[in-house]
Amino acid sequence: MKAVLTLYFLSYLHWDQDLSTAVYHAFSSLCYFTPVLGALIADSWLGKYRTIIYLSLVYVLGHVVKSLGAVPLLGTTTVHIGLSMAGLVLIAFGTGGIKPCVAAFGGDQFPEEQASERMKFFSIFYMSINAGSLLSTIITPLLRGDVKCFGQDCYALAFGLPAALMMAALVVLMSGSRLYKKNPPEGNILLEVCKCVGYAIQNRWRRSKYESSRRHWLDWAEDKYSKRLITEIKMVLKVLVLFIPLPMFWALFDQQGSRWTLQSTRMNLGFGVYAIKPDQMQMLNPLLILILVPIFDLLVYPLVGLCRINITPLRKMATGMVFAALAFGAAALVEVNVMKTAVRPASAGTCLLQVFNLAPGGVALHFPAGDPFPKPLPYLQDPAHYLTLPLGAPSSTLRILVRRDGSSSECDVTFAQQEAYSLILRPSANGTACSLVHDHIQKDDEGAPLLRFINTLQEAVQVTVADQVFQVWSHDKVSANKTVQRGEYTKVRCCLISSKACSDLDLGLLDFGGSYTVILVEDLGRVVAHKMVDVQPNHVHITWQVPQYLLITMGEVMFSITGLEFSYSQAPANMKSVLQAGWLLTVAFGNIIVLIVAEGAGLEQWKEFLLFAGLLLGVCVIFSIMSYFYTYVRPRQVDTLHLQDQDQDQDQDQDQSDDILHKKGSDKEVDKNTRL
Repeated sequence: MKAVLTLYFLSYLHWDQDLSTAVYHAFSSLCYFTPVLGALIADSWLGKYRTIIYLSLVYVLGHVVKSLGAVPLLGTTTVHIGLSMAGLVLIAFGTGGIKPCVAAFGGDQFPEEQASERMKFFSIFYMSINAGSLLSTIITPLLRGDVKCFGQDCYALAFGLPAALMMAALVVLMSGSRLYKKNPPEGNILLEVCKCVGYAIQNRWRRSKYESSRRHWLDWAEDKYSKRLITEIKMVLKVLVLFIPLPMFWALFDQQGSRWTLQSTRMNLGFGVYAIKPDQMQMLNPLLILILVPIFDLLVYPLVGLCRINITPLRKMATGMVFAALAFGAAALVEVNVMKTAVRPASAGTCLLQVFNLAPGGVALHFPAGDPFPKPLPYLQDPAHYLTLPLGAPSSTLRILVRRDGSSSECDVTFAQQEAYSLILRPSANGTACSLVHDHIQKDDEGAPLLRFINTLQEAVQVTVADQVFQVWSHDKVSANKTVQRGEYTKVRCCLISSKACSDLDLGLLDFGGSYTVILVEDLGRVVAHKMVDVQPNHVHITWQVPQYLLITMGEVMFSITGLEFSYSQAPANMKSVLQAGWLLTVAFGNIIVLIVAEGAGLEQWKEFLLFAGLLLGVCVIFSIMSYFYTYVRPRQVDTLHLQDQDQDQDQDQDQSDDILHKKGSDKEVDKNTRL
């Protein structure tokens, strides 16, 4: 669903890129906060199996609501936004119940003597996740773009089909209910940890003024909680402190579905006669994961080990951060070249202007504040680019002197700041007439070509381009801009509306991201098309995104997989859920970072990419310093502490017995001290 979510915000809800990115990452962040709630429900109340079933129903309901929000017939844009946001919240809470339970519930099916089978299960489970991600990022964009419903891209199908498939998967899961081993809820260790930490802080605040200090602040909880629990929490906190810099990695990693997808809409997506969808590029990540994981495990790590380099888990994670930073450096380089075909919007006090000369012969223009067009403009010349016209005010009416074939005429034209215009010059009885039309210089949100027509004929025409129909009235009228599919258009049907005479037009290639104006003129009794390029098409091919996807996936292999392994190896058995919750929260906070930067930084995209790369490199240095001082521990050492804890409890019991025996003799002393 997330594969098409950013483009849904852009093209269906008509949000801008920054708001779309912010909401995308706010949703992603919520998806990684809610697993903490799901773990509490599973461990303290429902158990893993029932939590999966009940919250999967919430998950399916969220997709249904999200799909309804993409049906144009159901109300206004406000209704669509409300349904979409409600659906996303339900999906976030549904996935929060699923994430912490599914893998653990699968592991519960294997007793300790089946450890090898359990490892095989987790391998299959991990492969199925990436296989599902690979298929979805290929198929869902096809459902969105290639299937049309309600006269536009079928987002309702793209959101609704996952709901149907998830419901089918839920039925399959429930059909095997009798075969599953369902452990009852045993209380939530995360809640116990929070209580112990809270009690230690409270106790230290109250008693530190009149009692001696402790070696560790958690030792203030010793009078209520066991030494074993306190020691386990200390071990977990050492790892959680290392987690503090980690959200920065996820801030970069999760932009594959937002900023990188937006970048792909401004690139050339063609592979010969076939073209991919911009949101399909995300499939490279799961595909590369399936390829790189065995390569790193079987080839890269053993070769590095042969070089006598000690590759500890924390060193792997730091190296993964470097790869992610390099990926964003590559993305910035691509972005610089991508933006060369874009038209930069006019600044305050100026506007953009291009001129179409439809009058035979050259035309010279003279503006009051100078001559932006020093040379005469030839007949039907394609303007090279937009010129910046200074206005000096939010709106200004300029008197333009037009000279053609020895005659002069004047045109009074009103321009507004920060707009783009085409000035159309056409012959008239008094010399040369002027008309001004607004131009659309922004590239299409999905990378499609934009097309419009200018009709110089004396009769209205109808032009059919693929599935788009343009009706253009006579006498230099201009049609609306419409998106068309990218392709070669050598035989476009053009019919005169009144006489019904038809002919074929040759428009040539209408390429990704280009904006075109086609001028229809009569030549020897037939209609001829003259194509003008308003905005240059995307010339940077989509394959230039492959290096950044390769680098970010290499970073994921070294950072994410190693991080999970490190977290589990450094935590006691009953504390693994606590660290799992901490790991998921790093993803949540990483998405919050993107949300803040997208809404608050206001940088050009390539500068924003470099900012993220620089921040991650800085965080990598801090993480490396923290790793240098980290001491690896063996969780089995806790068993020794457990025995010591039992001995301590026995000593405390003996002391309590002695206190009871001597209680009578000490009562008077107690009373005296009380009175004093």
